[in-house]
Amino acid sequence: MFLKTVKILPETEKSPAFWNDRAQETLKEALNTQVLNKNTAKNLILFLGDGMGVPTVTAARILKGQLNGQSGEEYQLEMDKFPFVSLSKTYNTDAQVPDSAGTATAYLCGVKANEGTVGVSAAAVRSQCNTTKGNEVTSILKWAKDAGKSVGIVTTTRINHATPSAAYAHSVDRDWYSDNEMPSEALQAGCKDIARQLFENIPNIDVIMGGGRKYMFPKNMSDVDYPGVAKYNGVRNDGRNLVQEWIDRMKDQGGHYVWNKQQLLSLNPKKTNYLLGLFGPVDLPYDLERNADSDPSLTQMVEVAIRVLQNNPNGFYLLVEGGRIDHGHHEGKAKQALYEAVEMDRAIGRAGFLTTTHDTLTVVTADHSHVFTFGGYTRRGNTIFGLAPMVSDVDQKPFTSILYGNGPGYKLVGVSACAQSAVPLTSETHGGEDVAVFSKGPLAHLLHGVREQNFIPHVMAYAACIGQNRKHCVSGGTAALRPVFSSMAAVLTVTLLLC
Repeated sequence: MFLKTVKILPETEKSPAFWNDRAQETLKEALNTQVLNKNTAKNLILFLGDGMGVPTVTAARILKGQLNGQSGEEYQLEMDKFPFVSLSKTYNTDAQVPDSAGTATAYLCGVKANEGTVGVSAAAVRSQCNTTKGNEVTSILKWAKDAGKSVGIVTTTRINHATPSAAYAHSVDRDWYSDNEMPSEALQAGCKDIARQLFENIPNIDVIMGGGRKYMFPKNMSDVDYPGVAKYNGVRNDGRNLVQEWIDRMKDQGGHYVWNKQQLLSLNPKKTNYLLGLFGPVDLPYDLERNADSDPSLTQMVEVAIRVLQNNPNGFYLLVEGGRIDHGHHEGKAKQALYEAVEMDRAIGRAGFLTTTHDTLTVVTADHSHVFTFGGYTRRGNTIFGLAPMVSDVDQKPFTSILYGNGPGYKLVGVSACAQSAVPLTSETHGGEDVAVFSKGPLAHLLHGVREQNFIPHVMAYAACIGQNRKHCVSGGTAALRPVFSSMAAVLTVTLLLC
């Protein structure tokens, strides 16, 4: 079902004064951003829209605006309101068009890596267990934990998927979700599956929320929510019940395990020290298909996570992934992908409400893009999921405004406006272009220009005085940059040195 198309141009927009006044307001805002926030970041939040390229951001803006009764193009997403925007180069060390594992290693561990590997350097070779040891790299989540901050991971995918796993795991294969997916030679060589690493590498991650229950339980153990569905049964061959092990370890430390929305929202965050929430056997449902009674939204998970993490006076680091934007695009389901992006934007707004830019650095970005676009000379206010207002002048057939360069939409099904693709593939591919990086809060201005993706965690760590370079940090709680000589002083200094 399409959203209603807005056909009437607002009268106010016909006046030059409307555009001039808006430009002057924007100019004032831009001038105010010149007063740079150089505080120390007590809190760090990274929102990662998996597969959220710039065309996805634009289309999500239009969709969210239309959902709010506007034509959409003029709307502002929460991320649009961030004062600083830059671009990130997303290639992997061995791939021009990247995957979510190598990119996650870059923006979480500060090191570019090979496709398909998480938490290891480019010296590690995909699927070769013996290349793991000695090539492990640590993440900003660990840097924050080592500095005494609370840390959390929230995702709409399985918690051991590519993006979240780079925060805690070291694996030469992103698909080693449990020991069931690993080759026997890798197990014999001592490599650990990613689910096991979640609980063993950094044993006291304060908040963990997402899907992936089946990878935590012994083989053939029924799922708590789908007891009669064999494909959702536990898959672990080692017989371990990782969830029960966590419960036993945390029961006297204020730890709570939840697996549905009611349990999550009934928690008292002030009395919750540790939280493990696994809300699906694999990935969580698309937001469009979510059961609002039993499945928590990303916004709800983020709110609980922040309220729990705020118990620590030293602050926190939180990774939030809108992971199913990517899945929607791969399936050629633009509607699912864009609604996922809109929901992540709601979560960004909620996080902004619960924190302050005075002491919280928030960054929103993507790991990579997709071969997704929209065009066809659509009119203002046209539903983002609609047809172009013309037919092809080659074969006289209609086409969708949204188009994929490749993927399953190469074939029209009936008369539905399925987003079309040019090259037939069962699964649409990633795109290789740069992605946007939105930032606000302490030292957010350091994320500027066009940078390598691995630059992101280094800036965040610098702002929070954690990780490897802390010489700029002072006892007064300000991450002030070192004083910069005036141009005159610099000239005099150079002159004296040359004499």
